[in-house]
Formats: sequence, C-alpha cells, structure tokens
Amino acid sequence: MNLLSKLLISAKKSIKRKFPFLRKIDTVEYLPRWVVLFIDLNVVFFASFVSFFLMKDVGLIPFIRMNLYEFILFYTVLNWACFKIVKSYRGIIRHSSIEDAFKLLTALSIVFISSYIINSIYVFSNGNKLFLNTYIFLNVLLSFCLLLFYRLVVKQVYNALILFSLEGKKEKIVVWGSNSNSISVVKALQMEVPLKYNVVAFLSNNNESTKVINNIPIIFVSNNFSKKIKSLGATSIIIADDSMNKSVRMQLVEDCLQNSIRVLKAAEIRELENNKDKPVKVKNLQILDLLEREPILLNNLDICNEVFDKVIFVTGAAGSIGSELVRQLVEFKPKKIILIDHAETPLHNLSLELLENCPESLFVCSVSNITDEQIMRRLYKEHRPDLVYHAAAYKHVPMMENNPDQAVITNVLGTKNLANLALEYNVKKFVMISTDKAVNPSSVMGATKRIAEKYVQSLNFSAISKTKFITTRFGNVLGSNGSVVPLFTKQIEEGGPVTITHPDVIRYFMTIHEACQLVLEAGTMGNGGEIFIFDMGDPVKIIDLARKMIRLAGLEPDKDIAIKTIGLRPGEKLYEELLNDVSITLPTHHEKITIATDINSTFAEVNEQVDVLLQVLNSGDTTALVTQMKIMVPEFVSMNSTYKELNILINAS
Repeated sequence: MNLLSKLLISAKKSIKRKFPFLRKIDTVEYLPRWVVLFIDLNVVFFASFVSFFLMKDVGLIPFIRMNLYEFILFYTVLNWACFKIVKSYRGIIRHSSIEDAFKLLTALSIVFISSYIINSIYVFSNGNKLFLNTYIFLNVLLSFCLLLFYRLVVKQVYNALILFSLEGKKEKIVVWGSNSNSISVVKALQMEVPLKYNVVAFLSNNNESTKVINNIPIIFVSNNFSKKIKSLGATSIIIADDSMNKSVRMQLVEDCLQNSIRVLKAAEIRELENNKDKPVKVKNLQILDLLEREPILLNNLDICNEVFDKVIFVTGAAGSIGSELVRQLVEFKPKKIILIDHAETPLHNLSLELLENCPESLFVCSVSNITDEQIMRRLYKEHRPDLVYHAAAYKHVPMMENNPDQAVITNVLGTKNLANLALEYNVKKFVMISTDKAVNPSSVMGATKRIAEKYVQSLNFSAISKTKFITTRFGNVLGSNGSVVPLFTKQIEEGGPVTITHPDVIRYFMTIHEACQLVLEAGTMGNGGEIFIFDMGDPVKIIDLARKMIRLAGLEPDKDIAIKTIGLRPGEKLYEELLNDVSITLPTHHEKITIATDINSTFAEVNEQVDVLLQVLNSGDTTALVTQMKIMVPEFVSMNSTYKELNILINAS
C-alpha cells in the first residue's frame, strides 16, 4: 500500500468519526415521495419571493388585485396540483435524468398556462388583472432552474459521498464488450446503491479506435482472458455484450471458470431502460446460458394458420412442457385453450399468470385426469377441439419402475382415451409428446411411452382415421420439473454434495422454450403417422454439467462442493438414443426436425395387444404386466431393475 492510499484511508476514518452519518451512507434508502413533493413546493415558495423582489427592484409591482401572501398560497396550491398530475416528484433524486427535467418543465408549463387562463378570465369578468403575467413567467423560469439545480446538486453530492464511504469495499470487475449495452450496464452499476462494483476496464477482442469510455479503459484481449483479468486486480467479469461470438464466449467462460474468476450476466439494455429506477440485475451466468444451440427459426405464418381461432386441448397443461406450450400458443391467438391437468395448484398458478396478459374467455381450466374416459368425453363433447397437444405423462424413470401399473394407466390408457376420442370427435390433429427414453427402452416409463407411440401411429393408418396423429420425440429438457439442473442447483445452494448416478452418464439436452417451439413446428408440418425427431445437439456428460454448474456458482468442484456418485437408478442407462437400431431418418424442411421411419404395426394388432395389457393391469400382477410390455416392445431390456430377470425369460421364449 503506497503513502497516498494510507493517507486517504486515515482521512476517511477521521471524517467518519467526526461525521457519524457518513458511516451508514451506503445504507440510506430512497426519500419518500411526499418528502420530495414537500421540498419541491418549498423551492417554488422561495422562487415566488425571489421573483417578487426582482420585479420590485426594477419598479414593477406584480400584484393588482392580490397581495403577496394571497398569491403565494394560490400559486403553491396550483403547483401542488400540477406536480401531482405530472408526478414530477416520483423520480429518485439521485437518479435524476432528462426525463425528470422534462416532467418538471411540463408541470411548470401547465402552471403558467393555467395562471394565464385564470388571469384572462378575471380580466374578462372584472376588467382588471389579478397579477402580471410577466411575474408568472419569471416565477416559472426561476422555479424550473432551482428545482433542476437542486436535483443535480443532490445527485452529485450523494454519488460523491457514496464513493467516499464505500472506498475499498467494492468488488473490482471487468465488463466484456464496449457496445451500447455494455456502456448502459456500467452506467447503471455506477448509480447503484449501495455501490457494489468498481468497473476497472472494458475488455474487447476488437482493436477499436476508442480507448476510453467514461474514464474506463478499453483493453484488447484475444486469449488468456483470466490472466488479463487477474492482472487488473478484478475477481469477476460481467458479460454484457449480447452480440458476442459464441465460440469466443465459450472460450472466455471456460477460461474464467477454470481459473476461479466469477462469470456474471447483466440485463439487456431494454430491461435497463424499462427499470431505470431499480438496481441493475447482475447474476451468475446460468447453465442454460451456455447451451450452445443456434436460435430456432420458425415458420410463424404456418403456425398461425394452424392455431389462429382454433379450439385447442393441452393435456398436462400445468407441467413444464405443457405450460410453456400454452404460453407460446396464446401468441398465435387461438379461439380457446382447454388446460387439462390433475394438479390443482400448478394449474391455478398458470391461470393467474395467463390472466395478467390474456382475457379470461381465452382459456378454460379443467382439473381432471386423462385416464377418466367419461370426463374426457364430456370435455371433447362440450368444447369440440380442433387440435390436441398431449403432454400429460408420468416421466420419472425410478418412480415408474416401482409403480408400473400407474405408468400403464396414465401413459398408455390415458393416451388411448384421448386418441380414440380425438378420432370420434373429428379432431384435425393430435400431437403426442414422447421421449428419447421410448427408444430401445430400459425402463417401464420408456416402454409405456413406446407403446403409446405405437398406438397413436397405428391409429393414424387405420381405415377409419380422419385425424392426423403426430408424435414428437426429444430428450431431456433443461429446467423442467424434476430434471437434473434444478436438483443440482438446490444441492449447490445447500452446500452439497452434488449427486450423480455414474461418471460416464451422458444425456441430450434442450431448453423448454425451444422444445415447445419445435413441437408447434412439427405439429404444423405433420401429415399424420410421423414420429418427428428433434436435433438435440451434442450429448452432455452429466459430471461435466455438475462441475460447470458448481463453478458458475463461484465455487470449486471437489473442494467447496463435493461430487458424489450414487449409482445408476432403477431403469436408468448410461446413454439415451433418439433412434432404434432399425430406424432411419428422413429430412424435413426444418433443419432441426427429422422423421423416424419405424416399422409400423397395424391398428388391429396394436389395439389387441393394448387390450391384453389392460386386462393384465386389472389382475394386479406387476410382473405379468411388465412381461406383457416386453412382448409388445421386444427391444425393451430392463436395466438396474428388479425386472431384469424377465429379459432372459422373454428371450428364451
């Protein structure tokens, strides 16, 4: 520490001892609005006196039918009313901006115009003026200057006090990028109270002519990012450049995380403009931000033509996929959406969310179970849907391995009920949402979804079908209920350990938003009978995902947070597949969607097998039930399950 730094610290401590209020200056809250209004009115009151004496000095008496005190009472009340109308006092003084100055100007202009009109009316009625209009103009001009001046003074003094009181406490950070968004983020951070960050540099991989912005240097860096950041004394980096090249972004994040530099993300410029009186949102980069996938380009016109003014059923509407489907569907202005789910509270929460942006007539909530054929029939008969998006299913592999009867009831019987009724009530399209676990299934859950796929696909090719039955198949969805990301997040927040089933487990991932986008696109392009496969990108090793999430939280894997291997769960396998061994894919007009060409069974065969399965279900014998599922899906090979021994029996027979 140099001599100057020591002297500054000593001076700061001395001043704080003499002026105790400076000790807690960083914790001062915003002034109440009534206090700001009171101060503004006092400024106007003062300006009235000053204006009076200025005019008196040049030999003008501003009042004709009023005295000074009557005028000040009238003028203060008029200003109070105009300030209330324009709400010029609602801005936070230390964040005063051009917009606040414009509000003041508007309020005082209304004061002048109102005074002029009142004066003119009095002249018309009584032949004389109440006061000189020149006095009002001078008063308004002086009031505006004083109101604006005191706001600027408070802003500058307060910022100086904050900087002084927090010297040495702020975290040194750098900001990636030097575009408008990056500059806006830095400005917002500098106005934040309490001041948390000291921005020491902008980093950029462009050799720009401008080298300094707002007294903060722009430093060119193309590699060794963490080394440069540490040399500046910074411990964190904020990624604020939304146009950043993805490969550079990944290189930067990986380098920083490997070298214990915290990676943060700031709000975009439109969010900062809409929330200028609120602290800028700076948070740890999330794992979803690092999912390197190109933005999906949809044919919105086709989707709109498919959905607009249609009655739509969404089953499992309160779930992760179902609720996001609903959010996207309402953008295309359907006639009505029927939200079907047996989970009351999540369905209620979704309805409250929709009410904020949609008319109540747009949606109907039905707390019901798709396995109840009578209730489903009543819903079909009452609402006559044009489209059905079937997202309801039991999806947790270990849970269904222990409850195969429930998996069959919901995933098979529920799908059969909905599909048969869709056919009966002439639904235009029925889109079933399946899973990659239906491919060469190793679990009861995956097998039930494969049976459901076969049922709707065979029903599509039956002679009686006028409904187009379409299946969409994709892998794990990041952030969905019960998925690995929320689990890891919770475990990290609790201090660990983070549990993985096996160090070699890999999975495909996509975001909820893009999964639902592709469901809508596939539903639009489908002609019936297809199983659409979504491009899931490259598979992700779960242990790598866990390590990256720990580092994103600013912690060190195996040091701050332990990673514990607990073993594969019942029905779980090391890797998932999107196609079985005999399937091939055909392209579609959308590069992220292909069609699986599976061998199709006739509806008579599949329907007979499903009937047998449901008869076995009624017997209550779960072993017999799983055995029948293996007969229906020969590629179903149980793993890490009590039903593993059935593999040998089925193969022997």
